Amino acid sequence: MTTPLHPEFTAAEDRRAALTYVIEAFTEAMLAGVDPSSLAHVALDAALQELVGAWGEETTARFVGELPERIRNGEFSFGSVH
Repeated sequence: MTTPLHPEFTAAEDRRAALTYVIEAFTEAMLAGVDPSSLAHVALDAALQELVGAWGEETTARFVGELPERIRNGEFSFGSVH
């Protein structure tokens, strides 16, 4: 499956490209002195707003409801734990 904005990208490739942009934005913000925890909270807020706009509240709520199990399974873990 290709993505609308980048027909040459598969959905997985598009997500990898998006992650690169997010990591770059995080890096730039932290270099500018923004607290990483504050940045993460604001990024989650922005992401949830985007998902609600795209999928609606109920679908987004179901997606978010799956996150605790994914977190416990280590899907988002890397490096040190705070």
